[in-house]
Amino acid sequence: MSGSTSMADSMHVHHVSGLRLERGSVVVPLDYSGVLEGDITIFYRVVTSRCKNTKNLPYLVYLQGGPGFEAPRPMLANGWIKSAVQHYQVVLMDQRGTGLSHAITCDGLKARDASEQVDYLSCFRADSIAKDCERVRQKLALSGKWSVIGQSYGGFCAMTYLSYFPDSIMEVFLTGGVPPGIRMNCSADMVYKSTFRKAIKQNEKFYARFPQAVAMAQKVVRFLMSSPDGRVVTPASNYLTPRSFQVLGINCLGFSSGFERLYYMLESAFDIDGNLSYKFLKEFDAAMPWDSNPLYAIMHENIYCQGNSSSDWAAHRVRGDYSALFDAEASVTAGNPVYFTGEMVFPWMFDDFAELRKIKQAAHAMATHTNWSILYLPETLSANTVPIAAACYYEDMFVSFELAQETLDMVGSDDNTSRMIIYMMEFASKEAQFSKNY
Repeated sequence: MSGSTSMADSMHVHHVSGLRLERGSVVVPLDYSGVLEGDITIFYRVVTSRCKNTKNLPYLVYLQGGPGFEAPRPMLANGWIKSAVQHYQVVLMDQRGTGLSHAITCDGLKARDASEQVDYLSCFRADSIAKDCERVRQKLALSGKWSVIGQSYGGFCAMTYLSYFPDSIMEVFLTGGVPPGIRMNCSADMVYKSTFRKAIKQNEKFYARFPQAVAMAQKVVRFLMSSPDGRVVTPASNYLTPRSFQVLGINCLGFSSGFERLYYMLESAFDIDGNLSYKFLKEFDAAMPWDSNPLYAIMHENIYCQGNSSSDWAAHRVRGDYSALFDAEASVTAGNPVYFTGEMVFPWMFDDFAELRKIKQAAHAMATHTNWSILYLPETLSANTVPIAAACYYEDMFVSFELAQETLDMVGSDDNTSRMIIYMMEFASKEAQFSKNY
């Protein structure tokens, strides 16, 4: 903005070290099909460098991982954003249902009639997010194209956006987020068969690095098994049970420092009186995102569904194929290691986690729903000429490397990606700044 910026406009701008941040919003339909009435507001923030003239730089919209998590709130110029603002004006958009974009809460969902919940939640999928991106692009008065970067689930959204609005996109960066099975009605079973195998390998590596953790984890499970009702109530009123204890894997087995984090938690699991320590219980609660971001749980499996299909609690069903390894109580009784699960949502979590209990009915309705919007247009993607650069992680526990490669083999792309590869290397070198699974 020029020096004549109005007071009203300046109230929407603030600065942090090295960055200028400008708030914006656009009103969009709740339901683009028009079946459900009403509008919602999509919030975004344009981030630019304070150290250079950015007026003529192209725009890059960032799509956050999840589902159900808002865009980052920059505190200073660091990580991938510091690199990106050297080349782009970065748009951090809170996806619908998150942050300041009509955030979904468990209390709000519970207040809705059960018959309305599925139709309402269906408005918060990737196809609607892609249409929101278009509205934001138009609000920014972009007559031309902009670039897109999608992290984890944000990459899924980017591919949906590319399916429906290829003429609006200059280039696509994908970081750990290539959707699997784009020609399938539901790829959830295939996904969880792959990610359970990856979780097994991660558990094996964890215990190889910290062999003393075997006894530590077993001790926790034995304590829970001997507790009244087989559980301990945490400070957040969650039920810490043997099965919910295993969910710690979602935050600990797929990150570069996650093994250490899990080990230190186990190391201080008990207090001097032989009970689970308050510190451990607080850390358990802090590792669970369900209370503040419920869309992550209730929408997680249907991101793999389109057309006439249902996930039908795919992770829970596939887990049965690996019950010899992932039954914590049976493993401890047999003297075997306790295996932690990965990025998976199970139906009993809507009993064990306090906030999720409020939306148990809605969760079951979503798991059995069979009429989903189409997320990907394979023919459009196979004929794509928009340049795509993708960073896929071989040991990714959240998005299968092998299934990602299968999708990329189906998708066309302009070969002129040398500049993009340079940028991607800059972003990837800051990979720790990306929220890997959220």
